[in-house]
Amino acid sequence: MALSRGDDYPIHQTPEPVAYAGTDRNFYDRYFFNGYAPDGTGFFAVALGIYPHLDVIDAHFNVVREGVQYCIHASAELGMERMAMSAGPISVEIIEALNVLRIRLEPFEGLAADITFTGRAFPIEEPRFTHRIGPRAFMDYTRMTQNGRYQGWIEIDGEKQDLAEGTMGTRDRSWGVRPVGARDMQPMPGAPMPGFFWQWTPVNFASGSLFFHVNNDKLGNAWNTRAAWAAEGASATELVEGHGSMRTRLEAGTRWPSGGTLSLALRGAPEQVMFEPLGRFQMRGLGYTHPEWGHGMYHGSLKVEREDIELSELDPLAPENLHVQIPVRVAAGDGSDGIGVFEQLIIGPFAPLGLKDFLDGAA
Repeated sequence: MALSRGDDYPIHQTPEPVAYAGTDRNFYDRYFFNGYAPDGTGFFAVALGIYPHLDVIDAHFNVVREGVQYCIHASAELGMERMAMSAGPISVEIIEALNVLRIRLEPFEGLAADITFTGRAFPIEEPRFTHRIGPRAFMDYTRMTQNGRYQGWIEIDGEKQDLAEGTMGTRDRSWGVRPVGARDMQPMPGAPMPGFFWQWTPVNFASGSLFFHVNNDKLGNAWNTRAAWAAEGASATELVEGHGSMRTRLEAGTRWPSGGTLSLALRGAPEQVMFEPLGRFQMRGLGYTHPEWGHGMYHGSLKVEREDIELSELDPLAPENLHVQIPVRVAAGDGSDGIGVFEQLIIGPFAPLGLKDFLDGAA
């Protein structure tokens, strides 16, 4: 385990822990948070990304209430300051590295928030994500993930609400290489049809945290996957790693999950868990596949904008709407239950779910 307190700060230069350095135009250093009440309501999510070689920092704050996803997007010039942890009204502050962080949204066009995250256990370090398309490194990054509890408040258009008692969620930190900023205009000879399959299901149980993720190729073969269990208060040496296998259902006419069953070989965790959707969050609100607010795009010295997304009015097969996080109730085979999210992005064919074209929906 190479994680250190330094890994909670946005100063990485390679996909390795902070002790190592290097350069790449597509290097990034990123924070992500989500949270939800015990019944799955009040979902919110925050992201902040730093792109050292583009000299850009951007951030997004989102909250879902009554079928509307309210978003604040912000982008600014970084000025070569790696410790800059704010873009416009959105900021992330490290109170205690690897444990306590504070998120603030200063009032902007009717939205404001002040939220503190406290970890439930030491964060897990996921297997390094390295994926090439032909000769080009498409991804090469490290990520740490941690479940936790939240306290604070969110205000929308004059209605200020404290976070419900028992609000929990997940945060992660990733750093390395992903496609960021303007797209490379030079085509790659013989490049295949774009394809990507991703699932991520962090879950909060009363006794601890369950983590599962998988990247598959179009035939369903995993190229990066891990299951992990962190009991309440677990230290770095007490984290448990194992394996999982997901059976997924898709909502008809979409590429969104309508549920699934995860089987586990993981000491301390249930042998099987089932996911029941409680809502939907569009990851474009955090810049993922957003046509204007994509990660690392240059918007000048500072630009901040509010966007309201009516969730019931979206085209589920529009490219910017494929990537979702579904708040889920989780029922375990041993009778325990939990709550978490089911994140999914499927682009291109995926044989195990009957997807044959670039953007066809489930039958």
